[in-house]
Amino acid sequence: MAQSVPPGDIQTQPGTKIVFNAPYDDKHTYHIKVINSSARRIGYGIKTTNMKRLGVDPPCGVLDPKEAVLLAVSCDAFALGQEDTNNDRITVEPTNHPDDAAKQFRREWFQGNGIVRRKNLPIEYNP
Repeated sequence: MAQSVPPGDIQTQPGTKIVFNAPYDDKHTYHIKVINSSARRIGYGIKTTNMKRLGVDPPCGVLDPKEAVLLAVSCDAFALGQEDTNNDRITVEPTNHPDDAAKQFRREWFQGNGIVRRKNLPIEYNP
């Protein structure tokens, strides 16, 4: 989808990082809020750097202007100190939603020469 206007801004709560607290012998879930702070409808997709350990539900969607969604970020059980966790993060990628389209997510918005922004939220594991 060709775009000439960058997607609107998004905000996340928390805004800088996600912290999971020990122990890590069971699955943890942390909720974050993604807010479309722009005046345009956007589509968003979530990526993780470690799909075996981290999951996000819902992983994608569409937000109207000023609309927010609560995402569940889950961390599966793992052995802290025995696995590399240094680069773990989730990335929120918003892109413009076509003005004439129904409020339904489409993966192709993120392909080709469309403009996509990225907001990285590092994962911190607190022993």
